[in-house]
Amino acid sequence: MSSDEILVGYDGSADATVALNWALDEADRSGRPVRLAYVFEWLTVAGWVGPGVAAGAVPDDTARRQVEELVRSAAAKAAADRPGRTVHGEVYDGPPAMVLQERSAQAGMLVLGSRGHGGFGGLLAGSTAVSVTAHAHCPVVVVREGQTAASGPVAVGVDGSESSLLALGFAVERAAQWDVPVRVLRAWGPPGDRWVPGFDAQEAAATERAAVEQELAQWRKTFPDVPVELRVTPANPAALLVEASREARLVVVGSRGRGGLRGMLLGSVSQQLIHHSRCPVAVVRER
Repeated sequence: MSSDEILVGYDGSADATVALNWALDEADRSGRPVRLAYVFEWLTVAGWVGPGVAAGAVPDDTARRQVEELVRSAAAKAAADRPGRTVHGEVYDGPPAMVLQERSAQAGMLVLGSRGHGGFGGLLAGSTAVSVTAHAHCPVVVVREGQTAASGPVAVGVDGSESSLLALGFAVERAAQWDVPVRVLRAWGPPGDRWVPGFDAQEAAATERAAVEQELAQWRKTFPDVPVELRVTPANPAALLVEASREARLVVVGSRGRGGLRGMLLGSVSQQLIHHSRCPVAVVRER
């Protein structure tokens, strides 16, 4: 596997097909190869099964051959539909979340559907979702069926942390690649749990805006033709990003944050964004 490859979690479900199409669109623009990955989890049975059959993993060669054919056919069709694109298909064995995390170390990007069946049943629900998005070794893009294929901007949440700076770079690069604006969002709040005497909201907003402008400086210089829309506002980070997803074609966040985006990918906040975003979500981290 090339470290530049786009790895796609694929199981033949509707969401996996949408994820594959998103990955192929990305490959059309970037020239990256695409690899479909089906994670085959052997059936496990507790207790005594029968004469000569031990408890534990029960091999099902027929099912695995069907999976291999599914992946082979999907890869062949994708390659035929996108002339010039390199598309591979591979079947891996093991728990889906663990295998995808391991394989992501050798990929440039991991693209997942938000729901699946078979090996990916419930992949992005509960603890498995947090595990995949929080521990993958490359950017993860989560896509689901029915999300609007908008031609709007790329939205990115920033808070000054190293992780959000990586997300900002990823977002600007995507915006340049797609020839759309990048919408930079900074959510902030007053000190403590309530407004304090002498606190100047306008001054605080100006300070936050200046900090973001400083973070943007190198990207404005690198991609001078990318329009930048900056919004600095006292708001709940998840709500701000979910709202932005209504008009965006992609929402980008870092894997860890501080201040307004602290815990962005831990617990309920991350699930709000993944489950309620109206567009695909990219989670970016340092390799």
